Amino acid sequence: MIRYEISAEHPKQRPIQLAVAALRNGGLIIYPTDTVYGLGCDLHNKKGLERIYTLKGNDKRKLLSFICPDLKQISQYAYVDTPAYKIMKRLTPGPYTFILPASRLVPKILLERRKTVGIRVPDHAICQRLLQELGQPIISTSATLAGQSYMNDISEICEIFAHTVDVALDNGNGGVIPSTVIDLTENEPRILRHGKGDVSSLL
Repeated sequence: MIRYEISAEHPKQRPIQLAVAALRNGGLIIYPTDTVYGLGCDLHNKKGLERIYTLKGNDKRKLLSFICPDLKQISQYAYVDTPAYKIMKRLTPGPYTFILPASRLVPKILLERRKTVGIRVPDHAICQRLLQELGQPIISTSATLAGQSYMNDISEICEIFAHTVDVALDNGNGGVIPSTVIDLTENEPRILRHGKGDVSSLL
């Protein structure tokens, strides 16, 4: 693993470029988000996806979410009706994962007998720079092994993944509260997981 210190206020281009190069080659990265540190790969790289599933326990029934830069890109990977769009517009960018009906652009390996996907628009400059440089979504699962609790110590995270992840973007210690998960596949939004983020406007 190569570890780069990076500032969210002024992200340097070199670490971003190296992380994106790893993603394009099927590599895995650890990166900061507005919730917990993420473990990611290029959404459209099968090698990277298989590596993530291996690290997370090979259970393809487990929903892996991914991050997009904005609602426009979300609309390419999910079917978004008007009520869902209004909710997402109000809550993005932010610490929310939205469950939506998947479009045909979503890799089949992510679906495994399901027709929905989890998508986020994180409120974090480093995430946005990665997405801009790569040009497509990035898998966003917590930087933990199967069965572990959320970790915020970046040195501990890097030690655990030292031989299995290619690049780590070190923005200091992160959070331990995951995103709030909101199911938008039905007429009324449902909170599937209460995490970081205010949902009072949905109640």
